[in-house]
Amino acid sequence: MTTSSSERGVGLGMPELPPPAYPDDVRARLERDAREVIARYPDSRSALLPLLHLVQSEDGYVTRTGMKFCADVLELTTAEVTAVATFYSMYRRRPSGDYQVGVCTNTLCAVMGGDAIFETLQEHLGVGNGETTGDGKVTLEHIECNAACDYAPVVMVNWEFFDNQTPASATRLVDDLRAGAPVEPTRGARLCTFKETARILAGFPDERPGAVEEGGSAGHASLVGLRLAKGETQPARVVHPRDAAPREEQVHDPSPTERLSSHDPVDTSASDPAHPSGPTAEEGE
Repeated sequence: MTTSSSERGVGLGMPELPPPAYPDDVRARLERDAREVIARYPDSRSALLPLLHLVQSEDGYVTRTGMKFCADVLELTTAEVTAVATFYSMYRRRPSGDYQVGVCTNTLCAVMGGDAIFETLQEHLGVGNGETTGDGKVTLEHIECNAACDYAPVVMVNWEFFDNQTPASATRLVDDLRAGAPVEPTRGARLCTFKETARILAGFPDERPGAVEEGGSAGHASLVGLRLAKGETQPARVVHPRDAAPREEQVHDPSPTERLSSHDPVDTSASDPAHPSGPTAEEGE
């Protein structure tokens, strides 16, 4: 016979059972790693964020056991640890896949095709937002803006960038992830599993040979603003409808004055002693 929550005392003020403890060998290893992390900070409680990544690298999500461990080694209450673990979306509260596939559906990515990508992946994988495929490989989710609007629409896998995606390319991406085929991000380090990513975010080096050196960096689109700030010019980017053939456009090349914004530094009488201004009308009266 199934026992109801009320029969077990849940919701009746009875104390919650303590979480299970880590096995002795796992606990010893985590304590060793935790001491290394804590030593980086003048105040031990400042190590809470990386320690949550550390326990997430062990379990694949932040378990009650993991939060109790963090509380113990930092001499905090479990309530203090839980408040932090539930505030940040990077900490998972339930089992999830080896690959967290996030589709940006903020404004620019959405209008550039992010919504269509997310809907396609939902149907293709048979999961909803925050759900994991039956094989435990892929968790699909909406993500907020990741400051990559110049490459919209963007898909992220374990926080690595896959730029300028389409429903078709995103579908191939998740199929390759589930099949174990090699997948390379558009830029950044080589892709690794969610647990491996969590350990790196805890502050431990990526020990895979050549993992960082092989990654790319920000590309041409991210550098446009810097080039304009240096006075360099380039043709404006013309965005065509997705299904329309490119057509000839008259591109306007802004003059140096037009390129200045209200926040750009300019020489004024106040900042250039060689060209002082005369008294104002009010001062002359």
